Amino acid sequence: MSDLSTSIQHHNVVIIGGGNAGLSVAGRLRRYGVQDVAVIEPREHHLYQPMFSHVAGGTAPARLATRPQESVIPKGVSWIKARVGSIDPDAKTLTLTSGRSIGYGQLVVCPGIQKDWDAVPGLVEAMESPFGISNYEFEYAQKAWSVLSGVRTGTVVFTQPDGPATCAGASQKPMYLACDFWRETGVLKDIRVVLVVPTPTLFGMPMIDAELERKVAEYGIEVRYSSELAAVDARQKSIVVEGPGGEAEDLSYDVLHAVPPQSAPDWLASTALADPASPGGFVEVDALTLRHPRYPDVWALGDAAATINSKSGGALRQQTLVLAKNLAAALKGKPLPQQYNGYSVCPFTVSRTTVVFSEFDDRYRPKPTIPFWKGLAKERRATFIADRYVLPWVYWNLILKGRA
Repeated sequence: MSDLSTSIQHHNVVIIGGGNAGLSVAGRLRRYGVQDVAVIEPREHHLYQPMFSHVAGGTAPARLATRPQESVIPKGVSWIKARVGSIDPDAKTLTLTSGRSIGYGQLVVCPGIQKDWDAVPGLVEAMESPFGISNYEFEYAQKAWSVLSGVRTGTVVFTQPDGPATCAGASQKPMYLACDFWRETGVLKDIRVVLVVPTPTLFGMPMIDAELERKVAEYGIEVRYSSELAAVDARQKSIVVEGPGGEAEDLSYDVLHAVPPQSAPDWLASTALADPASPGGFVEVDALTLRHPRYPDVWALGDAAATINSKSGGALRQQTLVLAKNLAAALKGKPLPQQYNGYSVCPFTVSRTTVVFSEFDDRYRPKPTIPFWKGLAKERRATFIADRYVLPWVYWNLILKGRA
């Protein structure tokens, strides 16, 4: 690890962000023989966000979602524990919030997405109350199960934001886990569950929608389609839901599970790297090569990139491979060999033992990992085991080392 007192003037490759995207790319680049790779990441603990839903839904302990950041930095990669404040792509430098500047040969931008909790009036206050929870922050996810498991009667509302979001379908996962628990304990019939989604269907793929609609009917969930959370009154424990055409509905709640609107980090949106044709301030990239079209020594992937695929950890499975191979080729002056195919994945935990496994491209067309298994998307116990046990092991032991 390099601290701020160390004089780091220049690196061959600088990666902004030490999450899934940044560490996976760093590990791959080292495997491809790229030297002098540095990752800038301020957090001391690395978080495996897909586990947050299991933590919030009571199917995994919180300790399984985090490890010390130092323990997951790929071998041979420098860690700069700092925050980036700005980027000057013309000068090929970035400035840390401490005021220190770092130069780069190649820059990979993947700081993740910004969760705009204050974009919905009253939402911050609601989350700080005993009745506000979420699976989109580690702190709130740890709080969630103690709240949900204690519900015996009343109204529980789950919301999903409009616009870009990291694995937007994950908003629904704790709801299904909680409903299955309430059914097992005999109290589901006494609980009103309301889901607010910004889309006209639950997901956007007919085969997945059919599976989710079946589970929604099974649990008796009320769905507000083409709607979003517009305001919250934490004191009155009520929300305003804005529906199609702008009509407003007031709903009282006993528990509110909310997911906030999301955007690129403010500091990133203000740089010259942002896509002028895309809302949200995300980094402009060629959707196939993940290279910036105006600054060829800049690359981006993951939630901060202005790609049209669904933002998810599963999308990084292809993106990290494409970007790392292309960057390594560019360093040698060779043509870029790889293209991203738009792949993404969202495993819906629809009960405490089953998952609906959705794999798709950037136009929401099915893109199964095992093409000949047409029924893989159906609700299955096997995909729950993969999501809860296999994929976390793969993440910690292979993905973060650039080996999967």
